[in-house]
Amino acid sequence: MPILLFLIDTSASMNQRTDLGTSYLDIAKGAVELFLKLRARDPASRGDRYMLVTYDEPPYCIKAGWKENHATFMSELKNLQASGLTTLGQALRSSFDLLNLNRLISGIDNYGQGRNPFFLEPSILITITDGNKLTSTAGVQEELHLPLNSPLPGSELTKEPFRWDQRLFALVLRLPGLASTEPEHLGSVPTDESAITQMCEVTGGRSYCVRTQRMLNQCLESLVQKIQSGVVINFEKTGPDPLPVGEDGLTDSSRPSNSFAAQPWHSCHKLIYVRPNSKTGVPVGHWPIPESFWPDQNLPSLPPRTSHPVVRFSCVDCEPMVIDKLPFDKYELEPSPLTQYILERKSPHTCWQVFVTSSGKYNELGYPFGYLKASTTLTCVNLFVMPYNYPVLLPLLDDLFKVHKLKPNLKWRQAFDSYLKTLPPYYLLPLKKALRMMGAPNLISDNLDCGLSYSVISYLKKLSQQTKLESERILASVGKKPPQEIGIKVKNHSGGGVSFTHSKNFRKLLKEIIGESAPRLTELNTKEFAGFQVGLLNKDLKPQTYRNAYDIPRRGLLDQLTRMRSNLLKTHKFIVGQDEDSLHSVPVAQMGNYQEYLKTLASPLREIDPDQPKRLHTFGNPFKQDKKGMMIDEADEFVAGPQNKVKRPGEPNSPLSSKRRRNVTVIPDVHEEKRENGQIPPDGFLSKSAPPELMNMAGDGVPHHHQLDSLSDDFTSLRKDGLIHKPEYERIFILLEEVQGSLAVKKQFVEFTIKEAARFKRRVLIQYLEKVLEKIDSHHHLNNVNHINRRSSC
Repeated sequence: MPILLFLIDTSASMNQRTDLGTSYLDIAKGAVELFLKLRARDPASRGDRYMLVTYDEPPYCIKAGWKENHATFMSELKNLQASGLTTLGQALRSSFDLLNLNRLISGIDNYGQGRNPFFLEPSILITITDGNKLTSTAGVQEELHLPLNSPLPGSELTKEPFRWDQRLFALVLRLPGLASTEPEHLGSVPTDESAITQMCEVTGGRSYCVRTQRMLNQCLESLVQKIQSGVVINFEKTGPDPLPVGEDGLTDSSRPSNSFAAQPWHSCHKLIYVRPNSKTGVPVGHWPIPESFWPDQNLPSLPPRTSHPVVRFSCVDCEPMVIDKLPFDKYELEPSPLTQYILERKSPHTCWQVFVTSSGKYNELGYPFGYLKASTTLTCVNLFVMPYNYPVLLPLLDDLFKVHKLKPNLKWRQAFDSYLKTLPPYYLLPLKKALRMMGAPNLISDNLDCGLSYSVISYLKKLSQQTKLESERILASVGKKPPQEIGIKVKNHSGGGVSFTHSKNFRKLLKEIIGESAPRLTELNTKEFAGFQVGLLNKDLKPQTYRNAYDIPRRGLLDQLTRMRSNLLKTHKFIVGQDEDSLHSVPVAQMGNYQEYLKTLASPLREIDPDQPKRLHTFGNPFKQDKKGMMIDEADEFVAGPQNKVKRPGEPNSPLSSKRRRNVTVIPDVHEEKRENGQIPPDGFLSKSAPPELMNMAGDGVPHHHQLDSLSDDFTSLRKDGLIHKPEYERIFILLEEVQGSLAVKKQFVEFTIKEAARFKRRVLIQYLEKVLEKIDSHHHLNNVNHINRRSSC
């Protein structure tokens, strides 16, 4: 899983403009986005991890680290702003510390136990800068210096801040501010002459001097090809140069060889490719590259190692050695002058042995642990990593299988024991596994000793625990903004003599203005109004929009300074003097996120009447309905055929009114739910939305007793006949019986009840109530006839 860390120069010099009018920082952002698009073409990019670091002070320089996803990375990239100094050294140190955060916990570096190329986290660090002078708080720096002190525990175990699987590449922007009239030269992009170039070459990377947009695109294409899984190794020649080779591939002793002149292939700092396994997708290996010291129980501490191991090769032609079933590791070398020289010799059947100085106990150069060999097709050069001192081990194993038939004699065992004494202790475990794979008997004791002292092992464990704590601290600070200045520091530069600035009251007032001490407000109870901040010291002073500072009266200076300071430091979310348009400036990506807006609002006050149904918000769709809140009468499903309804004035049964009712959000009746639970609302069967003229009506006359009894009998007969079979309906008619007043009053009560039933779609109840209305109308008609007969008789 490659790690791609982008180090963006956010110094103030990145605000300079090109001939196209875009700033260097905008070009850097566009370059990162284009790089990600080019990288996405490779299917292997699915496992990439992206990190973002700037030139801010640590730990605020880390914008996206180990836990942030791709969306956070892109958001932080777009929000970058250029300000501050060109602190490249500190930014590089923070970047490498971020990459090394988990290495000591995972044990990937395997300190004191050999270097395993197949234990790696391939990382590409790409920095985009303008190549200007390096600046810091101490002044201008001519050379690039990385801080030696690191907050990461265990950093003293490696001399350099980087590791052998981390490479640095730099895009140095040199785009002109004016359009150039000279034609653009095509070809390879040269390296830059800034201080970062040497740092790139040390890590195994390189720099690019970018002068045009086309060159930038060319560099990005090249960087995508640089994403390879591998580690960087220093190859250095030891001993004399080889004899020249003729055209037939044989050595020609007659041709002179210049062994003393330095050649480019004598020392190369290049990558070896560590290919992942085709089945598991993870690199697999068997043998380490030896350490440059012999592990001893008496060592009080581990000597610091270099980031890149120094592997020396001897130019003496040897025969490649290998036996059946013995595992070995094969790594291809990155093209270099060394690989070119070996391929030009056209000797695919010979090899050069490789060593690590001071790896052996009795030999300064050490014993060979592998060899360099050209492929049979002469297309590349490979590094074969074998068991340590393999020229002695392989003949012993060959005799074990072919001569002794896996039953070694005493002489063979003595020779094998002598070989084990030359073997570094950390080779015993991989050798034991290899013999088991070959089917050989158990020739190595099970009580293996790693060769490290108890104090060293305890120290490594302690470092691992400390690294976990430091890792949690650094990761917790990712994404946080650096603290801003809380005020303006005022210094007294006055000469001799007593000034009014020495006054105690003036100094106290000055501290209150710049925020170093809180103002004294005796009339304010801070405990009662926790979370609120006072914007005006004088409550009688009205907000003013002064355009001239001299227009402010003397008595209002303190209040105006407090208001200006609040506006400058943005201590309030809604403050006096803030532009109202800025309150409604919301990014397009956040528009419509109403739920997040609701979280910022204060808790709403409780309802005066909790029994009232709550209305749902219809944000985004004014016609949204709550399907769950719609109440349907179960008896409506059994009603078939046309409804013989008597149209009444004021009854909402017209087509227009029915369409309107479809667009109204229907809320369940809380009172009816309480009635089903046996609870009776205090207002009877009428809700609080009943007309006030019905609630306060006194009646238009005293009715006759036989009229009330007859109307009451009508309600009672409906219940006793079994027409009202639902308990809630029966309760409504019982309440209607208790209504006192004239027939007109009773009629209005029944009509209002019909409207409420229609609102909740109670069709069966409406039928019953319409029968009651017919009874009332017949009584009203009978009363009118009797009244006319009495007048005619008079």
